[in-house]
Amino acid sequence: MAFKDILVALTSYPEPSPLSVVDDAITIAAVLGAHLAALSCETHVQVPGHFLSGSFAHIPGIIAGEGAKSRQNAQDLLAAFDKVAERAGVPHETILGKCTSTDFPSLLLDYARLRDLTIIPVAESYEQMYPEAVIFGSGKPTMVLPKTLRTRPFELGTVAVAWDFSRAAARAVSDALPLLEKARKVRVVTIVDEKHMDTKHSAEELAKNLARHGIDVVLDRVEAKGKPIGSVLESYTLSNAVDLLVMGAYGHSRLRQFILGGATKSLLSKPPLPILFSH
Repeated sequence: MAFKDILVALTSYPEPSPLSVVDDAITIAAVLGAHLAALSCETHVQVPGHFLSGSFAHIPGIIAGEGAKSRQNAQDLLAAFDKVAERAGVPHETILGKCTSTDFPSLLLDYARLRDLTIIPVAESYEQMYPEAVIFGSGKPTMVLPKTLRTRPFELGTVAVAWDFSRAAARAVSDALPLLEKARKVRVVTIVDEKHMDTKHSAEELAKNLARHGIDVVLDRVEAKGKPIGSVLESYTLSNAVDLLVMGAYGHSRLRQFILGGATKSLLSKPPLPILFSH
């Protein structure tokens, strides 16, 4: 299925998403010929009731100030998004919500389930709840962006696929087809000494499948040599100038606490490049 309806989450608190996130999301939508919706939230801080009286009487004023800061950040981000999208000729809309910081993942999930792809920036560990909720709860692919200023704009030059012949990896490839078809180069990387694979030829067969979609593939086999898979993939993407990594997300939710696989947790905690996760 082509990506024709994309959502980008713009965080407003405690720090706003950098404008590079806006630029990247609009670039992606322009390349894919998709409609792009930007969602930001006026975040209200919640504190226990006993902090709102007595010696803590100044707390309500602080809370109001933080809410105003979040509202201004959200409005500024959406205004900037609207301006850049208009200039790029990308069909778009803006959505301004109101929520607490703990409610934002649920709000984001409500919109993500109705879009083809959701784009989310990640900076700190506390923000991982946002992409985790979408990755494991939306039923749709999620693109995670590093919430840092990068030296070059997003492009679909080289896209790498992390392939281990698993269901999650197969789903990720299927979800990423619209991006793989647009990329100038596609590399399929298999970590050969990390775990047993059901077949030794799956990468070659995957290349044949992608070729039928008009996608030329370079096959790479990399030895982990005892290193964590997340670290191996990060080094691989850096050495091959990869613009986007595609991988299956491993994990499940238990009482709303996500238990992630090793590589998923590592790369999601500090994404070194844009990553398309699929579950």
